[in-house]
Parts: sequence; structure tokens; C-alpha cells
Amino acid sequence: MDKGKLFVCATPIGNLEDITLRAIRVLREVDLIAAEDTRKTVKILNKYNIKTRMISYNQINEKVKTLNLIKRMIDGAKIALVSSGGMPGLSDPGYLLVNECINKNIPIDIVPGPSAGISALVISGLPTNQYIFFGFLPKRKSKRKKILKNVIYQDKTLVFFESPKRVEKLLNEILQILGDRKCVIARELTKIYQELMRGSVSELLEGLKGREIKGELVILLDGYKQNAYNTNLII
Repeated sequence: MDKGKLFVCATPIGNLEDITLRAIRVLREVDLIAAEDTRKTVKILNKYNIKTRMISYNQINEKVKTLNLIKRMIDGAKIALVSSGGMPGLSDPGYLLVNECINKNIPIDIVPGPSAGISALVISGLPTNQYIFFGFLPKRKSKRKKILKNVIYQDKTLVFFESPKRVEKLLNEILQILGDRKCVIARELTKIYQELMRGSVSELLEGLKGREIKGELVILLDGYKQNAYNTNLII
């Protein structure tokens, strides 16, 4: 029996119309969909009348579920991996499963599509020729500051994911360590309340005062430019 196959399948980050025709076909044809958040993925399946069986595959259960999915593919199953939105493996489960497929010589295919980080970058107005993607920084303050200190002189655009509850804390740390740089906050991309906030870090912090921020955020920061930004931290 031939081995099965893993399809790493991008799904919409907000607007359900942002799915590709190929993704719809793959999700219909595979034997199983491994979804980070089944409650979100079912909305896509219902919209496009996709009846494929779905199981949860998230950060809590991925180690156990990976073994099961690998066994299924060795037995010939075709499986689609989807995140709660965007491209699996980028700050979402997927890395472990992809590597196990490589170790077991199971074929892997990519079904490209939306990515919050790339989408925010190309409409940010910041340089797009070179960038560094960090995903979510560690929750521990000391680890976050260590990462920020290591990129003080990095001239590439910096791209972060952050939750609404921690955005002001992160911006204050950026201001202290990296200086008052050009910054963009992209919120709720492709959704009804999409918002792009542009300005210096200090201006954005002022604009956030008293606001209840909701939705998923991408924070983009201008790279280092000599004599352009002052930092308050003595390295």
C-alpha cells in the first residue's frame, strides 16, 4: 500500500472568501482534516459544503495526535492540516507533524494562501525587501527583553504577533529598548473591523490609552537606522 500524504493547507485569517479553489478541493478530497480550532474550521467547511471528517490538533494534544496521524498516513490516509487561520506552522501547530512526516518519508504538499504576518507587512508602508518574523514573543519579561536587545541594530523590518491584552506592555518595552521608531499595528485583518494604526511607538501608545483593543494583532517595527532612534536602555 502506498503511503498517504500531508497537505499543509492555509485557510482564511478572517474573510471566508479568501480561500483558494485548490484549498476547497483538497479539503473535500482528503480523508481527514486536522484542525487547530474545530469551531473556527467548521465555519469554512459549512460555507463551502465540505463534509470531510475533522479532528482537533492543537498545542495541547499535538504530541499524542502526531503519532496517530503519522500511523494513518503510513496506512495510506491523506490528511489536511489547518490552523485557526492563516498558514499552519507559523506560531501555530504544524512543525512537529511536518518533521515527523519527513522522518517517515511521508510526502508533504503545501496549499498556500493567507498569512497575517505577510498581509500586514505588504500594507504597512515599512520596507518589505527584508524582514524578520518573530511570531509571539515569550510571556516572561526577561526573555522578551533579551530578544529585543539582540535586535537593536537589526536593520530589517521586525514583525511580531501580540494579544490585545499585552500590546501596550510590549510597545513600552520596544520604546525603552529599541527607541521611538516607526511602527504599525494591524488589527483584525480582512475582517469587518480591520484597522491599521501607523505612527511612532510613542504616538501609538498615546492612541491606545483608554481604548479596549479586541482582535488579533500584528505589530511591525522599522529596522535600525543610525542616528534615527534614541534608546533609553544602556546595553
